[in-house]
Formats: sequence, structure tokens, C-alpha cells
Amino acid sequence: MNFTQIEYVIFLAVVTLVAARLSRPTPRKWLLLAASYYFYCYWDVRFAGLLVFSTLLDYTVGRSLASATAVRSRRTWLGISLVGNLGLLGFFKYFGFFVDSARAVLGEFGLDGSTLNIILPIGISFYTFQTLSYSIDVYRGRLVPCRRLLDFAIYVAFFPQLVAGPIVRAAEFLPQLERMLYPRPEQIYSGLAQILRGFVKKVLIADHLAALVDPVMAVPEAFAWPTVALAVLAYAGQIYGDFSGYSDIAIGSARLLGFELPNNFAHPYLSRSPAEFWRRWHITLSTWLRDYLYIPLGGNRAGRVQTYRNLLATMTLGGLWHGASWNFVIWGLWHGVVLCVTRRWQPASQASRLRRGCETLATFAIVLAGWTIFRTTDLTRFAALWRQLLVPEQGLLWLPPYPLIALLLLVIEHAIWASRRRELLDLRADHPATPWLVAVALAALAIHAPSGFRPFVYFQF
Repeated sequence: MNFTQIEYVIFLAVVTLVAARLSRPTPRKWLLLAASYYFYCYWDVRFAGLLVFSTLLDYTVGRSLASATAVRSRRTWLGISLVGNLGLLGFFKYFGFFVDSARAVLGEFGLDGSTLNIILPIGISFYTFQTLSYSIDVYRGRLVPCRRLLDFAIYVAFFPQLVAGPIVRAAEFLPQLERMLYPRPEQIYSGLAQILRGFVKKVLIADHLAALVDPVMAVPEAFAWPTVALAVLAYAGQIYGDFSGYSDIAIGSARLLGFELPNNFAHPYLSRSPAEFWRRWHITLSTWLRDYLYIPLGGNRAGRVQTYRNLLATMTLGGLWHGASWNFVIWGLWHGVVLCVTRRWQPASQASRLRRGCETLATFAIVLAGWTIFRTTDLTRFAALWRQLLVPEQGLLWLPPYPLIALLLLVIEHAIWASRRRELLDLRADHPATPWLVAVALAALAIHAPSGFRPFVYFQF
């Protein structure tokens, strides 16, 4: 069930209306849990057992940590959570990757490593990180263990953010579940407005850009360098529109049910340094890696060399989190190296407009180079892409209108945000332009939505 399909719109409407009719918290919780499992099983019922396993594992670990007093016992329970969650993620997501990488060695022993064909369960990267953070926070004494299994099951499986985030901390979600408040009228309006923004980003921007990106990235040597350069820009727009659009729909859907999820994007392409980019891109993953990997490794507390080591390790593992492929590892390493090199790059708060613009363009160029690594899964296509950019050869000059318009929409959106006219993007109810903007957005979605089905990019992670 894709967020942008009519099936999801009907599903969300039914769940929201039924939840509003239930006057007691417990029936509403059971409704949320049933709806969340229905949503997940709609993708593939075979993997619902993994969701149950993660739920029972970390609920048990949390309750056991609450009663354990000995340091050794507490470490044992935390180890069970680490092994269980990372083992689950490692087997389903990385077993084939490691086998393929070791195929040459296995061949010496008469093995080809092709005995298993493992399907990646959707959302596993997100909900395993979510439940793991719960166990770690309970172990650190920063969180009181959840008493009710029903509440914890909803936290793990809550359908708006189950498949592709945001990665929600238990400390953010469980107190809301405890109160179980009905959404306020302004919360309902802002939720609907954010869902509409998400639809525009996904359908009118990301999906139209994909129509240019996919054929060019498949055979970059067949296209002229302006088309290849435009495709690289388009991919930056596609992955931003796609993932931030998903996050907007997830956050808006949760608001209709009375819950607030954390923001996941803050216009990262306006960043003035690579470090700022990672504070504004996929915020819930960046803060997760900071709090549960970078800081435990030592952060920046043990000198320059150790800080560089910790940055490289964190970003490389963050790249690997995105997928079982060497290009993701290299992409993470690229950003780790960039963060090390630019660590002392601190944009001045009172800089001139020219300097701010140059810093933003330099940061965007670094990010753009990283996206070429992220998007090309094999070295041959990566080399062909950069050969066309640096040493252009003849090829097809193709500049389709819809992707150009989609890129223009993205530039306008960022310009509005940068100009601090953000009430236009928020579709504030009291703004005179809001009815017109809503009408134009709905008409554009009805008339100019691309044909065919395009899943969200981050579903593969």
C-alpha cells in the first residue's frame, strides 16, 4: 500500500474516522495496532512474524533491565537486544552482500554462495533501529521501561512511520500513547496540509524527475553531457522530494490520529557546510547515528585522530545501513572524509550574502558528487557518467519539459523557505494565498500526475 495510492487514502480515512468514534483509550489502541499490522501485511504477510519478534524481544529486554541490578546481568540483556536486532538485520539485509563479496574465497572451497535467495523485509532497517534505541535508552537509565505490551507493540508497528521512518524514539512516542489525546482541529488541518505537501513533493516533483533520471543513469554514455548533468541534478531533487515527501505524509498521517512525529528534513540543500547538511538531512537517522554510534565510540572527546576515526566509522556504517552494496559503503566513506576535511569549516553567522551563497553552492557540489556514488551501483556506469561530465562525447541531447518544471518547483520551494515566507509552504489557514495554492496543487495532482506506479526510493532500504 503506497502512500500515494487511493488505497492508502481510503485506509487512512477509515482508521481516522473510526478512531474518532472510539471514546476509550484501550479500544483506540487496539484499532491502531490492528491497522498497523494490516498495513504491514498488505505488503507481505510473511514478514509480520519478524515485526512480532522485534516487539517481543525488546519489550522483554526492557522489562528485564528494569528488574536487573547487577552490572553483568544488565549488560547481558543489552547484548541480547544487540545480537537479536543486528543479527536479524544482518541476516536479511547483508547475508547476500557478504557472500557475494567473499565468493572468490568460497570458490576455493567448492562453494558458490548461491544457496539462499533472501528477500529483504520492508522497513526492517527502520524498526530494528527504533527498537534497539529503546533497549539502549532503558539500559542507560534514560527511559522507564514500557509496562504494557500493547503500547510497545504500537510503538514498534505504528503504520505512518513503519516502512521508511522517521525513526522515532520511545521517549518521544510512548508519552503521547499514554495520554492518547484526540487530535485538535488545528492539528487535523496541519496534518492534511503536510500530507498535501508530501503528495506534491513525491508525485509532481520526485516521480517526474525519475522519468529523466532512470534512463540516463542506466546508460549515461548514450546521452550528451548537458542531459547527464541535468540527470545528476534531477536525482538530487528526486531523492529529496521522494524521501521528504514520504516523511511529510507520515507526519501528517500521524497528526490526524493525534500524534506528533519528529521532523526529518529541514531543506538540507540550503546548508552552508557538510556538517550542517547532516543536521538537516534524514535528521532522525543522523541523530540516531550520533547518539548510539558516534558518541559511544568517543565522539570528539579523545583528540583529533580519534575524532576522525569516529567520523569515518560512523559515516561508513551509516552508508552501509542504506543498502547491501559497495557503492553505499563508499558513499558513506565519502561523507566521512568530507566531514573530517571540513571539520573546522564553521560558516560565520554574519557573513555576506555572496559568501553565504558560495558556501551553499560548495556544500551542494559536495553532496551532488556523493549522490552520483549513491545512485550508480556499479563502477562501469559510475565511470561512464563522470566521463560524459568531464570528457564529453557525442550523445543524445534530451531535455524533457516535465522534469525541468519539477526542478523549477523545487528551486522555488527552497527560495520561499530561504526568504522566510514559510507561511506559504505551511499553507497556513489564515493566509489569503492558501486557498489558491491548495486548489492549484490539487488540480496539478489530478492532471499532471505521472502514469504508472513508482514506489518510494527508501522502501529498498
